Amino acid sequence: MTALDLSSSVAVVGTGTMGQGIAQVALVAGHSVRLYDAAPGRAREAAEAIGARLDRLVEKERLTPADRDAARARLTPVDDLASLAGCTLVAEAVLERLDVKQELFRALEDVVGDDCLLATNTSSLSVTAIGGALRVPGRFVGLHFFNPAPLMPLVEVVSGFATDPACAERARETARAWGKTPVACADTPGFVVNRIARPFYAEAFAVYESQGADPATVDAVLRESGGFRMGAFELTDLIGQDVNESVTHSVWQSFFQDVRFTPSLAQRRLVESGRLGRKSGHGWYDYRDGAERPEPHTAPRTPAPAQVTAEGDLGPAAELLTLIREAGIQVREEKPAAGGRAALVLPGGGRLALADGRTTAESGDVVHFDLALDYRRATRIALAHHRNTPERTVAEATGLFQALGKQVSVIGDVPGMIVARTVARIIDLAHDAAAKGVATEEDIDTAMRLGVNYPLGPFEWDRKLGRTWACSLLDELHRRDACGRYAPSLALYRHAYATEKREGTP
Repeated sequence: MTALDLSSSVAVVGTGTMGQGIAQVALVAGHSVRLYDAAPGRAREAAEAIGARLDRLVEKERLTPADRDAARARLTPVDDLASLAGCTLVAEAVLERLDVKQELFRALEDVVGDDCLLATNTSSLSVTAIGGALRVPGRFVGLHFFNPAPLMPLVEVVSGFATDPACAERARETARAWGKTPVACADTPGFVVNRIARPFYAEAFAVYESQGADPATVDAVLRESGGFRMGAFELTDLIGQDVNESVTHSVWQSFFQDVRFTPSLAQRRLVESGRLGRKSGHGWYDYRDGAERPEPHTAPRTPAPAQVTAEGDLGPAAELLTLIREAGIQVREEKPAAGGRAALVLPGGGRLALADGRTTAESGDVVHFDLALDYRRATRIALAHHRNTPERTVAEATGLFQALGKQVSVIGDVPGMIVARTVARIIDLAHDAAAKGVATEEDIDTAMRLGVNYPLGPFEWDRKLGRTWACSLLDELHRRDACGRYAPSLALYRHAYATEKREGTP
């Protein structure tokens, strides 16, 4: 199935930010575009705004003046739905209300031909439900662009239960012809990105709610250790707390209040207080004139230990041994005691272990360190300890990482810490989604890298960390917090168990 011919006309209904963005994408690709909005005069205003953006593209030398003039000539604001007759694709970006969208598409069926693709840009409603009342539901698809549509490369192409596979394929090829990267997904709550991304926000908020760390520290650790572009608190301030919470609440409700998607009470209070983020001047952070941005907790300089003893395989943190030696610190390697836990033994006898879902309170003289995307490139490492952990152990652990050129943030005794529990839950939801046919592993990785700028896709991360790592960490977390939030999915259990059997584990 090929993409829509460039000689065909595309219509966009709804001329807000997203509608204008979709129209611009189709226009620059070479289509004639008709704009319609139910509010009088809005379509013409939108056409003028798109024209101004085309002018800016010319200024930036991303579009020639001739191409701009040709694009402007192909853009037509219209005053009624009847003027959309003859279009081969109508994309909708109106109010996120099921009844409004259903009414619109029923009206469109009386205008366009039966071979016209009808597409919704919904991010939270069921594509199946929107198209369920149509006379020809097979030509109805979801085309979920990400904001800003002209810049974000990802488009989720969502097939409802009644969508004709050939129509979905045509929609994918059309998005590809428009310069986008389409991923195919089934019609489930949150599709791919908004489903699998929930733990990125939820675990950050959970650490904060448990008094484990403040927002600035959590954000710094996610950025500087986890490799994420932004931390969860600053990102939700940018998105809008009301918008982000609404998506979370919609996914949670649509999954019949599945505990894995439970919204944050702290975020609810933030929304209730009117602190919606950058757009209101205050969210998790204060954006008003003169306000100072809080700094993350950073431990003061501490002397480095002269030597450490490595007991067992540090797994995802094995690279640390090379970095420690390069810093001039002696490393002895020994086998751990039978059944013992891999760790770095510090000169005072305390142990430094990678976060694995356990608390430090149950492990005696131990400090946990968080997962890093790349320990060599990471500029910050989080440490966690119990209040009874000897001060010498905490100081030696801090000094060790500082000797490696890292800033150190000491947080509360949070099982799974910050990056580790977040990544483990993202991996789990990705396996669950793939096993249930939401999308392929490849498309899930693509969606998470392009849709929310993750440094790795969940399955890429899984392969990097070891395929049993996420399941093991979540299993330990679930033992300590048995509400069900951290219980590994059946898909992840099967994945980890099959790997163990292949590797010879009984």
